[in-house]
Amino acid sequence: MKKISTRKKNLNQHTTFLGCDDWELNYFRSKFRATPASFLKQVTLPPSQRAIGEKTTVLSVFITTPIDEALLKQFPNVKYIATRSTGYDHCESTLLKERGVKVANVPSYGENTVAEMAFALLLSMTRKIHPTYCRIQDGNCSRDDLRGIDLRGKTLGVVGAGRIGQHAIRMGLGFGMKVLAYDPKRNAQLAKELGFQYANLSSLVKKSDVLTVHAPYFPSTHHILNKKNLSQCKKGMYLINTARGELIETEALYRGIKNGSIAGAGLDVLEDEASVLKPSWKPANKQEARIAQMNAELIRHPNVLYTPHNAYNTTEAIQRIADTTIDNILSFLRQKPKNLVI
Repeated sequence: MKKISTRKKNLNQHTTFLGCDDWELNYFRSKFRATPASFLKQVTLPPSQRAIGEKTTVLSVFITTPIDEALLKQFPNVKYIATRSTGYDHCESTLLKERGVKVANVPSYGENTVAEMAFALLLSMTRKIHPTYCRIQDGNCSRDDLRGIDLRGKTLGVVGAGRIGQHAIRMGLGFGMKVLAYDPKRNAQLAKELGFQYANLSSLVKKSDVLTVHAPYFPSTHHILNKKNLSQCKKGMYLINTARGELIETEALYRGIKNGSIAGAGLDVLEDEASVLKPSWKPANKQEARIAQMNAELIRHPNVLYTPHNAYNTTEAIQRIADTTIDNILSFLRQKPKNLVI
């Protein structure tokens, strides 16, 4: 376990952690004995803790806490936010820039972790692990309708060849797959060293037997996979998304599963996934209601394997997230901020 020093100057600002589980509560407490701090399990500030919100200058959250106008009203004096994630699309960038609030992320914690989950979902579908398990639980050991497919010789399309995508590329090559990758920034040396080829997105979708998504979510990547390009996919393709739900247009995915052009989808994320993850969620408009309806049907479809945004969740990755977050906060308190994204 990485040893993190809390000694230094200017550690008198108040830090608040939201959305901590029991392990995190104990670990963060042990590292912030030298500076005022609060540790809460809730993902937002309870009304009874208003005083904590007013004195907080440093805030740490997970991706389940939207950083918006409502939250900033609860934390009117916050100067710095450390998100315990790589993605920061839950932070309203324009608002935070206007308020002069700095945001740091965890740039690297689970490259192999998330890529491994992508292949876990893929293998579970291609080898029919879940229906096999369910059948065995019913006392039926028949192999009828449980024939799977080999990955060897198939074409793997990787959308996003960054840190996670590169691990997915290596894993695909390890299975004997041909690998194509789409990324707006091409690295010819990397492609040569690993043994994959770059392709444009349209060609990638058309040629891939398996398409796995590892791109970051920005306005420019919203619905990067959509009705237009997914309608051209190779029939019987498997689609894996362990990145962000909004990268895929839900209706396009829904159509592909319904008409059989997409043989199976392994989804760790969904567009507007709060409709599934939060029991109290209510749609703000007809479009959100429509997406929620499709999500509900997708996660119950026999050709869809859904996990609730859990790809990051391994012992090792959580430890790396915690240690980097602590280091980010203490660096900020020492007036040497790092990993700033806003």
